[in-house]
Amino acid sequence: AAPELREALAQRLRDLGIATVTAQHPQVFTVEEMMPHIQHMKGGHSKNLFLKDKKKKGFWLVTVLHNRQINLNDLAKKLGVGSGNLRFADENAMLEKLKVGQGCATPLALFCDQGEVRFVLDAGFLEGGHEKVYFHPMTNSATMGLSPDDFLKFVRSTGHDPVVIHFD
Repeated sequence: AAPELREALAQRLRDLGIATVTAQHPQVFTVEEMMPHIQHMKGGHSKNLFLKDKKKKGFWLVTVLHNRQINLNDLAKKLGVGSGNLRFADENAMLEKLKVGQGCATPLALFCDQGEVRFVLDAGFLEGGHEKVYFHPMTNSATMGLSPDDFLKFVRSTGHDPVVIHFD
């Protein structure tokens, strides 16, 4: 994403009175590539999937704990969109809706969405006793941590009410 979007995110967090910690690291495209750079940061690390519902043409940002294995058919059933109807959305759709590209999917980009993306959150972020939860701040060359309560405050400030799902 453009540096000005990262600054817009930082400003929004400041306006909400949200304190964050950020680690810069080389650009990463997978959780496996990311973990060596951030394992010193204790808390709930994320894996983010940008999906589309092929029937309704709706978009979903799904944020789960980094080590969670996700079966799209099971998830589709949980979300009530019907087995086999969730697919990975293409990068152009993500750029259009969230203003971030490949490897940068993040719920911190929800402030760019005009209400077209539904947000699914792993209950493990809220119930895991994590002091901090971590996401990319509009770029995959950094990781930002904030408290679970502040994260929810941010998400709700974007007009999104997370669909919280238990994956265990």
